[in-house]
Amino acid sequence: MSVVRQQRLFSLAGPDQQPLLIDKPTGMTSHDVVDEVRRLTGQSKVGHAGTLDPLATGLLIVLVGRQQTKRQPEFTKLDKEYLVTASLGVETDSYDIDGTVLVTVPSQRLAAVNVTDIERCLRQFRGEIDQQVPPFSAVKRGGTKLYELARRGRLDLAALPVRRVTIYRLELVSFRQSRLDTQFSLKVKCSSGTYVRSLVHHTGQCLGVGAIVTSLRRTAIGPYRLSQACSLEELARR
Repeated sequence: MSVVRQQRLFSLAGPDQQPLLIDKPTGMTSHDVVDEVRRLTGQSKVGHAGTLDPLATGLLIVLVGRQQTKRQPEFTKLDKEYLVTASLGVETDSYDIDGTVLVTVPSQRLAAVNVTDIERCLRQFRGEIDQQVPPFSAVKRGGTKLYELARRGRLDLAALPVRRVTIYRLELVSFRQSRLDTQFSLKVKCSSGTYVRSLVHHTGQCLGVGAIVTSLRRTAIGPYRLSQACSLEELARR
């Protein structure tokens, strides 16, 4: 890529501009996105505000240049919005479809679950709550990330850290039962630091059948909307 093209891309996200809003594809880590923006802009000082798991897609705020990266805490603390789809009848160690299966539930038990049951469970997670973080997360204990302890088998799952978070909106938008699967989708608006995987996991526990995230899309961060974002491919064509 030419220096002129790199300079033009950097000007789109310079200190006098808004941060880059990227629609992260599934399969990439947030750090992968940062590396790609670093390559496209030629800037070494690039960061992001609000990690998305590799499974997740959607809005990622990317900060380019020293002036923007200094503002990272300002962007990180903004509220987040998500659309999440979950499957009932299974639990994994990571609380999502990428994890190792720990528990499965017979289909006849799933057939008894209905919309009223889900709404009843969701009520207890609205507002300010104490949320247990997932075992596979970057939260640290004794200076070591939880997912590193989990991979070594040195994490006590009964004593996971708890965070005080706020769930401003938790709306059931769909519920689908079939012979092969039972799924539901939620719209979530929450404070920074909330784990949607934990919301789904604890909803599954409340229902007594387990639940895992199968897709997660971040649709907003504070005033920034996914509709304003571009893909990495679109960024490269600018």
